[in-house]
Amino acid sequence: MKAIVYTEYGPADVLHLEEVEKPTPKDNEVLIKVHATSVTAGDCNARGFVFVPPGFGFMARLMFGLRKPKQPILGVELSGEIVEVGKDVRLFKQGDQVFGVSNKYGAYAEYICMAEDASLVVKPRNLTCAEAASIPFGATTALYFLRDMAKLQPGQKVLIIGASGCTGVYAVQLAKYYGAEVTGVCSTRNLEMVRSIGADHVIDYTKEDFTQNGQTYDVILSMVPGNTSFARHKPSLKPNGLYLAGAGGLDAFAQMAWTGLTGGKKVIAGMAPDRAEDLVFLKELLEAGKLKPVIDRCYPLEQTAEAHRYADTGHKRGSVVITVAQE
Repeated sequence: MKAIVYTEYGPADVLHLEEVEKPTPKDNEVLIKVHATSVTAGDCNARGFVFVPPGFGFMARLMFGLRKPKQPILGVELSGEIVEVGKDVRLFKQGDQVFGVSNKYGAYAEYICMAEDASLVVKPRNLTCAEAASIPFGATTALYFLRDMAKLQPGQKVLIIGASGCTGVYAVQLAKYYGAEVTGVCSTRNLEMVRSIGADHVIDYTKEDFTQNGQTYDVILSMVPGNTSFARHKPSLKPNGLYLAGAGGLDAFAQMAWTGLTGGKKVIAGMAPDRAEDLVFLKELLEAGKLKPVIDRCYPLEQTAEAHRYADTGHKRGSVVITVAQE
């Protein structure tokens, strides 16, 4: 089968199209013909440590491989069709259209094996495979911080920094779903898009410093790596406000420990878990039209390096999708 392979860390040019052995599912696994995948921050980090939060460089090396990549095929998000099931699989059958997250990577290929109890569910019926592949990583991260960590309530005021990114676009929509008043922070070119997905207010960070406008918020979610200074954003929080450091480094975790011992404003950092039940919840929202995919660009598998080159700029709008096979 065809796959995008890399054997060394570096810029997008380390990614190459190669012929590799097609995987065979174990008894508890399904074999998926991949129709679409994407370029997430996780993929860029595993390839070249592009968006690794401050302080986590060495830990990233331990995770991905000290001298060279442990997993030569990237790809976290995916959608496609199940073409074979192991003898112990009960949740899926051949022909099922699915979408999900592979925490072991491997989706930049024509086929991938995943355990039936992984973060994998039947695809929303009203989405194409390309649209479905743009959802899991960003939307589950937004859900984790806003629903599980902030326990967002109707009427609360929320500020989302990086509102046009692959997590930010779903954070805006989910915050509106939970009844919050949403302000999105983004660049000039993305203002109208962020308004179109539900933001009540938008701030152009190239023209206005929101920390100086006197507004305060119940929750601030920052998804911009290197822009997670609690001290800078603290004046913009209400007395018991929460600062969600979605792209936080070691400093954010230290601040979380410290603010957890004190009253008032608090920092929350962490990483969203991969849970199939979260994808089921998001699927219901997608099918009800309460959540919509946002795709910036689509590239064929052969142009994965170019897709990564664009994602490395840090200015993609929503998701960058890679189409692997025709639906």
